[in-house]
Amino acid sequence: MEKATGRIIPWVFHRNGSRIRDFRGAWDKGCEAAGLPDKILHDFRRTAVRNLERAGVPRSVAMKLTGHKTESIYRRYAIVSETDLSDGVKKLASLHEAQAKAPRTVILISERTATEQPQFIQNWDKEVSQEKTAWP
Repeated sequence: MEKATGRIIPWVFHRNGSRIRDFRGAWDKGCEAAGLPDKILHDFRRTAVRNLERAGVPRSVAMKLTGHKTESIYRRYAIVSETDLSDGVKKLASLHEAQAKAPRTVILISERTATEQPQFIQNWDKEVSQEKTAWP
C-alpha cells in the first residue's frame, strides 16, 4: 500500500491508509490468515518480552521497546517456561563442572604484599574475636 500510494502508513491495520478505530475485526482476519486463530494482541506482547529476555536484551531496553513503564508489569509478561527452567539448570551444572575442573590457588599469608598482609591479619583477628563472643 505504501509503495502504491507513495506515502508512509503508520498503522498496521488501516483502510486505504486511514486509521481503523476498532481493529478487532481486522485483527481476527489477519490472525486467521496467518494460521493463528483466537490470538489476542497481548499474546504477541508476551512473545516479544520472552524473546527479548532470551536474547539477553537489557531489561531497561526491553521495557522501552515493549512500552512497559514499571518492572512489575513487565515481569507479568516475562513468562518462564519449562524449557527456560531446564536451560537454567543446565547452565548451572556447566558452571559447577567448570569450577570443579579449575585449578585451585592458595596464597600464603607470607606471600601477600605489605599492604595486604596487615589488612588480612586485622580482619582475621576481628573474625576470630567475633567467633569467640558468639559462642555461649
